[in-house]
Amino acid sequence: MKVTVYGGGCKNCITLADNAKAAAKELGIDIELEKVTDMAEIAMAGIMKTPGLAIDGRVKVKGRVATKDEIKKLLR
Repeated sequence: MKVTVYGGGCKNCITLADNAKAAAKELGIDIELEKVTDMAEIAMAGIMKTPGLAIDGRVKVKGRVATKDEIKKLLR
């Protein structure tokens, strides 16, 4: 499963990535975590406000930090 975090590397983007890792670990799911920092790629994904989160290419969260529990629900 591929999880993509979109953002410029700010504190919120880092927190979102950490939450995604923790959620996957608690579920026992192996994920490939990709971080996209290029603003053109972020815009092409349809994200106008970071951070953003996509699972297997589908954007699930835009403009906020999803909690670990919320990400767990998205990963299931």
